[in-house]
Amino acid sequence: MRVGQKLSTALGLQPGLAVFERETTRENAALESLACWAGRFSPTVSLASPAGLLLEIGGCLRLFGGVEAIVDAVLAGCAEQSYSTRWSVAPSPLGARWLAQAGASQTHQEVVTMQAALAALPCAVPAWPAEVENRLASFGLKHLGDLLALPSASMRQRIGNGPLDDLLRAWGELPDLQLPFIFPEKFSIEIELPARVEHAEALAFAGQRLFAALAGWLHGRQLLVRACTLQLKHDDGSLSPLVLRFAEPAADEGRFLRLLREHLSRLQLTAPVEALRLQADEVVNKPGVSEHLFDQAPAGEGVLACLERLRARLGEVAVQVLGQKADYRPECATLGLDASLDFSLPGPSTAALSKPGDQEACKASRPLWLLPEPQALSERVGNPQWHGPLKLLSRAERLESGWWDEGERASAGDVRRDYFVARNPLGQWAWVFRDAEGWYLHGLFG
Repeated sequence: MRVGQKLSTALGLQPGLAVFERETTRENAALESLACWAGRFSPTVSLASPAGLLLEIGGCLRLFGGVEAIVDAVLAGCAEQSYSTRWSVAPSPLGARWLAQAGASQTHQEVVTMQAALAALPCAVPAWPAEVENRLASFGLKHLGDLLALPSASMRQRIGNGPLDDLLRAWGELPDLQLPFIFPEKFSIEIELPARVEHAEALAFAGQRLFAALAGWLHGRQLLVRACTLQLKHDDGSLSPLVLRFAEPAADEGRFLRLLREHLSRLQLTAPVEALRLQADEVVNKPGVSEHLFDQAPAGEGVLACLERLRARLGEVAVQVLGQKADYRPECATLGLDASLDFSLPGPSTAALSKPGDQEACKASRPLWLLPEPQALSERVGNPQWHGPLKLLSRAERLESGWWDEGERASAGDVRRDYFVARNPLGQWAWVFRDAEGWYLHGLFG
């Protein structure tokens, strides 16, 4: 079988051949998705329809460590997305395209070596009109080098200006300006699955292609994403949104995929899925960051990345952080907040008492751990007891507040207490108070 045969001939040669109508719309969508993904390698990407992609990598060589490193990364990324590739690297865009179409799979950083490789290509590689190819064959020209060796003026009269101009652009003798791919203002890409998927975890592979494109789009536009939505289109026409929120704006594909797998491991599909659509809901500008002068130790996953994975695994409400509230009463001064992406993790002031005898150091200390309800303490000769007699290490801190919600349901009410930092014979530090009814243990210091 070969390109250009009649369908009846192809079916005669291969009776079990599966035939589909060509869908150029889906081809273009796939090429644009791949262009978004390629934004991680170069900000200058051009589409060479119907199946070509040009990356200008001259300005990115030092960033990636050379041509070989970029080529290996691009080919590995295409393979992960199940794309088959033919590639080439050359000084001129059209020269690189022709060499790739011929399956050269070579790197030519010098114009001279590129021209030698182009000269050996068959005249059929540029895919000129059939009339031009037939005339070249009648002239006995088999390779592009043979065509270039003939007088230019006479050949222009015989085959037109187009093929000769293409030849000069490929050789690098004429400018070959490319129309740059404009990364879309908003990211929204859909992919149709090759078969219906009935188990959520099986969607991770298809999701990888979408999140790879998202990561490239973010790099190309110098943005970070805070939240995105993966729409699951079921075979009954219904849609199921899967919202992914990040503890901090991110652009790392690996981080996206880890969080996606956490969500999919807990997801129960209501119906088989036949298509996926990914859209970026909230994006922010990527701040400029200065690199370190000297090599630094590689960082770990980080608190925020761990936090978003816990939220995906345990649920949005199960993971919260402490926030401060303007109230003097200790049980009302903090509240649980959703660990959302706009929230910077506040830390209540914990007691760090380096000198046990220094009462001034613990004068305004607050424990991180408050008991759900104050625990009544026994008293001996006026001293509170908790695993032995408590030694008071601070002066009394008087709190009088809350008269406005006295008598309301589930409210702390009017509070009148004297708080002390204390220590028992076991070395445990406690936060105790005394009111009209006696002594109480309210918190513990770490």
